[in-house]
This record gives sequence, C-alpha cells and structure tokens, in this order.
Amino acid sequence: MKVDLLLGLQWGDEGKGKIVDVLTSKYDIIARFQGGPNAGHTLVFNNKKYVLHTIPSGIFHKNKINLIGNGVVIDPVILCKEILNIKNENIKISETLLISKKAHLILPTHRILDAASEMSKGKNKIGSTLKGIGPTYMDKTGRNGFRVGELENKKWKDKYVELRDKHIELIKFFKVNLNFNLKKLEEEFFQSVDELKKIDFVDSENFLFEANDKKILAEGAQGSLLDIDFGTYPYVTSSNTTAAGACTGLGISPNSVNQVFGIFKAYTTRVGSGPFPTELFDSYGERMSKVGNEFGATTGRPRRCGWLDLVALKYACRVNGVSKLMMMKTDVLSGFDKVLVCTNYNYKGKIIDYLPYDLSESSLKPVYKEFKGWSEDLRQIDSFENLPKNLNYYIKFLEKELEVPIVIVSVGPDRKETLFR
Repeated sequence: MKVDLLLGLQWGDEGKGKIVDVLTSKYDIIARFQGGPNAGHTLVFNNKKYVLHTIPSGIFHKNKINLIGNGVVIDPVILCKEILNIKNENIKISETLLISKKAHLILPTHRILDAASEMSKGKNKIGSTLKGIGPTYMDKTGRNGFRVGELENKKWKDKYVELRDKHIELIKFFKVNLNFNLKKLEEEFFQSVDELKKIDFVDSENFLFEANDKKILAEGAQGSLLDIDFGTYPYVTSSNTTAAGACTGLGISPNSVNQVFGIFKAYTTRVGSGPFPTELFDSYGERMSKVGNEFGATTGRPRRCGWLDLVALKYACRVNGVSKLMMMKTDVLSGFDKVLVCTNYNYKGKIIDYLPYDLSESSLKPVYKEFKGWSEDLRQIDSFENLPKNLNYYIKFLEKELEVPIVIVSVGPDRKETLFR
C-alpha cells in the first residue's frame, strides 16, 4: 500500500480543498486524517461554491471512496448539514462516504466547554473556532472520549449521559456567564446521530490495509504551522497537522507514505491570534485581503495578510518531508508593483534562516528580498509557458531556496484555473 499526502504548509486556508478536488481523478480513495469542522475546504466548479468542513474534498467525483479517518473529530450536526447539501447535488453519500469507528464525536457540551474556556481567557484568547475541537481531543487523550463505534452499542446513550454530566461540572469551573439551551442542542444532536448511523462505519485502518491495489490520497486540514507540536504554540489547533499525523490519523505505517504534496499561498494569511512575522498593516495587506477575499471559510473572520515567509515555509517543508509544492492564489498578487519575500529573520540581533522557539515581535524582525511585480490577469492564462516573466522568476527563486519543485500553480478559485508543470 502506498499513500500520497496533501498538506497545508502555512496557518491553514492554503487551498487544500481545491487541489484535492483537482487531483481526485487520479485516486480511488480520499482519506481525511485529522481535525474537525474547524476546517473549511472551499471548492469552486460549474460556477458554484462549496465549503466542506468534515467530508473529504473528493466527494463530488463519482466512483471515489471518501473516508473520514480515526484522527478526525466529528460533529454529527455539522456533518449531517454537509451531507444534506451534497445530496442536493445528486451525490449518493451511502455509496461514497465511510467513517472510521475510531473517530471521536463532538458532543454539544464539548462546544459549550470550548466557549467557556475561551471566554475565561479574556484578552489572552487563542482564537478558537468554538467548534468543540480542543475539548474533544482532550477527552480523547484523557481516555474519556466518545467514539463513533459506540453508536453500535444499544446503550450508547448511557455513555453519552455520563460524559455530558462530567462536562457540565467542568463548565461550572470556568465561572463565566454563558447562556445555552442544552435541551435544544441535544435534540438536534440526537436527530443528527440517527442520520449519521445510516452511513457505513468501518475499521478504517483495516479497510486501507486491504486496499492494496487502490490509489490513496490522504487529505490534511488546517496547516503545518498550527500543528500541536510544531506550530506556533499555544496558538495552534489540537491535532498533528503534519505528515506524521497521517500515520496516526489513518493507521498507516511511515513506509506507506509515497509523495508528500505541500500547498502554500503566494503570500501568507492567518486567522485568529498568534505570531505572524510578515503581517502587513498597509495598503498591500489591505489589497491582499480584498482581492483574495480573505475571510475564514468556517468562521467568516477576516484573515490577517502578509508577505510570503520563506523561513517558515522551509521549516514546514523539512518537518513534512515535502516532495512536491503547489502554489495557490498567485492571481491575487497581480497588479502589485513589487512583491516581497521574507528570506531570513533578524533574531535578537543575529540573522538566522530557521524558525526559532520565540517568535515574539520584540525578538524577531523579518528580512526581505524584493521582486518586481506583474500586472497580467493570470486567470486568462492556460499554461506555465505563458506566465509573466516576473512571476516565472519569482517561482524559480522559491524553488531554488526551498529545494523542492513547484508542480502546480493556481491562478483562480475554479478547478479549471490550475496550471500543471
């Protein structure tokens, strides 16, 4: 069995959904390996926009299996809404979607706990999406979690009540004024669970192991700089978003990993709190935000924008063992008179080319290299050969610095607006 991985290399929102959708025709199985409905993978085709939060991004292709792996945490309410939207597109979910029995469920009280915890932090909020992701992973590692396989037990509600009651006591601990209607939330949850049980639950690691003759693409969520271990802690997500997370999130061995595709934007964005060395507060940043429509697909919050951070990108490539790169949203930079790239950090008076432990503004300043911009409308270009000269120079510089080939450049949101090299 060989598995290709597709990962985001920045703080999420790189465009993973689009590329998975574009590549799905080459694979038999698309498997999501971590995260939850805090992800928002956007797909655009046939003049329509779709946002997926839990379901793998290959779902719109016929005769493809989409697997939600054991490393994913699932909110039945959100997942069922996704399923309903997809069914409206004449997709036969029962034939194309599988769920790992070892995936954990997000309970209504997980979401309440998330909100209470974030509210209690005051000015020190980490920027949680309030989807209950963190508390669910905490229960998982604390061996209190509620897994999908539990739903096959006739007395699963007893387990639910036990965990719910624990959560209610924890919520009291935060001592915040939080209004919620648990009865209403539970009604919606139980209805969604009934719908969820119509989907096939599988021992996903065995399913993948037996798929010897199938081509498998593992789809990551969020981005490498949000990894619980290697991201900008504590402003991170609660799972391993790097290549290592695919092994634990699907039950595949390290020697099963084949190609590692790394996706990055031609600039950098971030949602929520946390360090961002190349963040812009000028007209360039405003233009990136406006032209790139930089608002979170899950939260709707505006994304912070900045120049490409090559130091952080190199770090992500190394941690993941990236073999091929894909550059997204290149069209957003058209019309800029100049394009800057952070090549080094001035870290406490010393020039460095690696990501240090301390990324605070008082310790670190970006060092930039400037490039001439390009003005052409990239969405009208259909081949690499026709890309503007200045953009080609930009791409070749990045390849040389990263020592990884850039094989795809996205020049627009639609699946057709993708250039293969």
